[in-house]
Amino acid sequence: MKSLVKALVLLAAATVVLMLVVIGWLGSRGISARAEPGRVETTVARTMRRLAIPRDARNRENPVAASPEVIAAGMAHWADHCAACHANDGSGDTDMGRNMYPRAPDMRLAATQDLTDGELFWIVENGVKFTGMPGWGSGTPEGETESWHLVHFIRHLPEVSERELEEMESLNPRSPAEIRQEIEEQRFLQGGDIPQEPPTHAH
Repeated sequence: MKSLVKALVLLAAATVVLMLVVIGWLGSRGISARAEPGRVETTVARTMRRLAIPRDARNRENPVAASPEVIAAGMAHWADHCAACHANDGSGDTDMGRNMYPRAPDMRLAATQDLTDGELFWIVENGVKFTGMPGWGSGTPEGETESWHLVHFIRHLPEVSERELEEMESLNPRSPAEIRQEIEEQRFLQGGDIPQEPPTHAH
């Protein structure tokens, strides 16, 4: 009984120390998303991510055979769903990607490319806690197939071509302002007038 009490006291003390360390760390760095994660934090986060993925999921092989058609399907899905944060080329150099904490990774580099197909699939399907990466899994066979297509396209990112980048630009979601501008251009080309901004009145 005494040993159990002693163990509980030690556990409570360790918890308090850990909380003080976390509070001290937050106090020194703040909670701004503009800060860059340090090397230790990055290493710990990647290690925890790897440990959080079940071993059988890590070892899964891609059941979809690679082909130009599969990569094209993955590319279209990427351009429509992923590029807003990760960029068409996978660099993460977008307004969203640059302003996340941690930053959206450059998925052409070893930190991503060295992950197994099973790990990439699991991350796409389930997301990663405490990052901007959501879980996209729909729980359907069709959704899983789309995720496996994405895995093939992620593998293709280091060698994506200029032609593919141009094609993805046409597939990227458009903002309301871009849609409105396109409608106005079409109206003008068909002989219509471009609506003018209402005049402002001085007070």
